[in-house]
Amino acid sequence: MTDTEAPKGLSNKLQNKRKRQADDAAPQQEKPEAGTPAEGTSKKKQKKNKNKKKLAEHEERQITRKDGLDESIGKMDGRLLSDHFAQKARRHEKELSAVELSDLSVPDSAFLDTSSFTSSRKLEQLPEFLKTFSPKGRDLSKSSEKPGTPHTLVISGAALRAADVVRALRSFQTKESIVGKLFAKHIKLEEAKQFLDRARSGIGAGTPTRISDLIESGNLKLDELERIVIDGSHIDQKQRGIFDMKDTHMPLLKLLTRPELRERYGSSKKSVKILVF
Repeated sequence: MTDTEAPKGLSNKLQNKRKRQADDAAPQQEKPEAGTPAEGTSKKKQKKNKNKKKLAEHEERQITRKDGLDESIGKMDGRLLSDHFAQKARRHEKELSAVELSDLSVPDSAFLDTSSFTSSRKLEQLPEFLKTFSPKGRDLSKSSEKPGTPHTLVISGAALRAADVVRALRSFQTKESIVGKLFAKHIKLEEAKQFLDRARSGIGAGTPTRISDLIESGNLKLDELERIVIDGSHIDQKQRGIFDMKDTHMPLLKLLTRPELRERYGSSKKSVKILVF
């Protein structure tokens, strides 16, 4: 081999080696196709994180819900309750527009802060709860001389629960002022109308839909209403409260946002307050 041939052979070998290296590197520069293992792993990770979040929410919910009560409700002030009501509405009615949601929103000023009530929110404590957040010297057993004109409405998620509420409030009942049964269980709508037309009732206990029907018919009058008490801490055997079910929460919001009530929230004249028990 001559001196001129050696560099030429070496040069060819180097060129071939570089070409092979370039060919080997080429596939690594291609963009990954959709559905590659890397993308699948990312989706799995997102799903895992979502499941972890749901589990954490469930565990937190289990901590605050025990003995038939959701203890978190009683710790909320007006702003938190207003947000809570709106969040539940969005969950129940995902198709609601911003305007529709606004129409169903209950303002912060509507709520009376009851978080200072440290006793249990079991039903036997309801009379004490009402006394605590009523004006000093106010006799809750008194009622308007006009039939069907209560000063207090107590709203529950189910008729059976409302019947229990009526029994719990018997201490406020007199011959002149009856605790009204404003629910559908064994009581026809016409019967409820007749009761309100003839009886004086300082306190009425019922369900959102029946109460709304009686207001619409004109038999239940709101002229002297001072407070609306929502039976919000109670949960049933399936761990559901009045805010957790679409069939109770949405009628409740429609009732609370009626124009004749909305205009009295935070008003200096004939003010109406919402208390969540």
